[in-house]
Amino acid sequence: MIEAELKACVHAPEEMLRRLDERGVGRAEVYQDTYYDTAEGALEVRGEELRVRTVHGVDETRTVLTYKGAPVDEESGSKPEHETRVEDAQAVHAMLRGLGYVPAVAFEKRCRNYAFEARGRQMLATLVRVPELDGTFLELETLVEEKDVACALDDVREVFVELGIGADDLTREQYTAAVKAHRRGGAASR
Repeated sequence: MIEAELKACVHAPEEMLRRLDERGVGRAEVYQDTYYDTAEGALEVRGEELRVRTVHGVDETRTVLTYKGAPVDEESGSKPEHETRVEDAQAVHAMLRGLGYVPAVAFEKRCRNYAFEARGRQMLATLVRVPELDGTFLELETLVEEKDVACALDDVREVFVELGIGADDLTREQYTAAVKAHRRGGAASR
């Protein structure tokens, strides 16, 4: 499946929360993300991602292992995604290191997730703050077959418009790159 996703900067987070609350019940979660790569950075060069995410929610803590392939849509950066829940986070970290992968970057995301249906699709809207970065972001995604990516992205754009997000608010900057730049003393994401 392809994660047809767009991300935008949110200029009025409280207003966005209100609009999202009209669509569904929000779920507050904190993500602890560790991205892995080869020592040479081969995954990043190919646009791929290998991530271990531990999600701390109100009712549970869970860990998922995710591999995202190279983008199938250059404008949005939408990628094939393969994800599975894992029982033992430390074992997965040890396995990846044992296979020769190294942690490329680790950081925290504070999220509020909203699952809802729009335009005949199941969508997930995530309002995101990364403590190291300036700003609040909104990710909106739906899972589709590769042949449906363009239509799904059109639907995502329409929902963004309904939420008050304009085309000028869209961003392709990845959190991983923004966090790395911030730690090197570069500009924080915006």
